[in-house]
Amino acid sequence: MALKDEFKTQGDFLFKNRSWLPILIILPGLYIYVVKAMNGTLPFGFDPAWYEWLCVNVAFLGFLVRFIAIGYSSDNTSGRNTAVGQVADSVNKTGFYSMCRHPLYLGNFLIWVGIAAFTQDLWFIVAFTLAYWLYYERIMYAEETFLIGKYGKEYEDYSMGVNAFWPALGKWTKPKNAYSFVKIIRQEKAGLLNLFLVLFIFKQLALYFMEGTFELEMNFFTYAFAASIAWYILIKLIQKTTNILKEDR
Repeated sequence: MALKDEFKTQGDFLFKNRSWLPILIILPGLYIYVVKAMNGTLPFGFDPAWYEWLCVNVAFLGFLVRFIAIGYSSDNTSGRNTAVGQVADSVNKTGFYSMCRHPLYLGNFLIWVGIAAFTQDLWFIVAFTLAYWLYYERIMYAEETFLIGKYGKEYEDYSMGVNAFWPALGKWTKPKNAYSFVKIIRQEKAGLLNLFLVLFIFKQLALYFMEGTFELEMNFFTYAFAASIAWYILIKLIQKTTNILKEDR
């Protein structure tokens, strides 16, 4: 198989499973975090609470990137589709897509690197960043192969002047669509739940191995996890029983 075909095959597989595969990358980080917590090692010499808030804010910055990109995106693009594979009814060129071609993956990177930073281990953060790049490089390759196959020169011309991953802030172009809060709520309802689930597991496992018994620690991460569960259930109920969250444009 030619390398370009191998990249495409790998990218399609990773694209369809991108919602859970990063968890496998973060699992070694969970072990590192628990060991450091048991040894009482402070993160890079900083106050633990201050450092944890920094990590959470990096993850929140990732959500902000996703919210901007998705909120202004055209219909049937920038979705969380997995089973059906690639879907794009048009090429997004404005808003965040005028600064980089893959803003959702930039947002995902910031979310996951915020989690990886919880390990308090510089080498793991570097290793995670490299693994993430290799992982999403295949996905971006498969996605762009699909878009070139569907839109041809239109996408190639667009890609000539726009970075693939890192945004060029000076190239922001006013979005052609109105912002859709409905799309954000509908597509991103599980995002915060997944973030606080992972961080809740980090904190509780560390406490378990430090104390030797399981005792629910009532802290910010516990409350945030509970609130995100309630939010997810509420949105699912609204979607099943009403038309409030149908697309608004």
